[in-house]
Amino acid sequence: MPYSLANDLAAGAALRFDLKQQRFAGHGRIELLRRIGETGSISQAAKAMNMSYKQAWDAVDAMNNLAAEPLVQRQAGGRHGGGTTLTPAGQQLITIYEAAEAVHRRFLIQLSQQLHDVAQFNQLLGVMHMKVSARNYLRGVVTAIKTGPVNAEVTLDLNGTPLVAIITQESVESLGLTIGSEAFALIKASFVILTTADGGLKTSARNRLCGTVERINTGAINSEVVLALDGGARLTAIITNDSAVELALTVGKRACALIKAPHVILAVQD
Repeated sequence: MPYSLANDLAAGAALRFDLKQQRFAGHGRIELLRRIGETGSISQAAKAMNMSYKQAWDAVDAMNNLAAEPLVQRQAGGRHGGGTTLTPAGQQLITIYEAAEAVHRRFLIQLSQQLHDVAQFNQLLGVMHMKVSARNYLRGVVTAIKTGPVNAEVTLDLNGTPLVAIITQESVESLGLTIGSEAFALIKASFVILTTADGGLKTSARNRLCGTVERINTGAINSEVVLALDGGARLTAIITNDSAVELALTVGKRACALIKAPHVILAVQD
């Protein structure tokens, strides 16, 4: 059998969180936070990780400065002028990282397996490209399924906001969609229609997701508008610059996104 480089390849990458476009937390910093939580002492945590006391505090200060609230706080008394303790935000960061790390490991295992078969690898790249090409990738839970002879109406709960998709009955079965199952909604940014929150319009679009304008990137012809939905998700819309001016969209202003149910593509994790 001819030698194949793919047989010896394995995928590897370290998971890192960025915040405000800056390095925020990776495995080392998360481990530092974990040891601080266990010992209540940054000096003991630093010693266990073969770090200097200053290096440990520099890492903590870097995270505290980027985060909306401190992850580590000093306490009166103790060595070096006081002990240290994790805040609820620090504990939450550890939990989020551990969950993301588990998903990250599964992805690397899958990718390594796919590398051994070039045909499967190309197929995986195609799936990844499909997901990336849809600007909006929203996670939800199926709360209702109305079946029909050909199509089905599936309702997802996006942290309290309902989103309706119309897909074929065959797709419902192939995706294994049931009440309570997790699914992802893929929506192209060009399919999102924006309106002011007080527009009072009656439209044929089944979905009306409201939130606050978080960011506007203006191009030569079109503008990219990012809406922070009330449930916490982010939704991106591409509209013309003239429409952005006519709607008087500004950062911080309330707006709503109108999305037709057939424009919502549903996907599930394999």
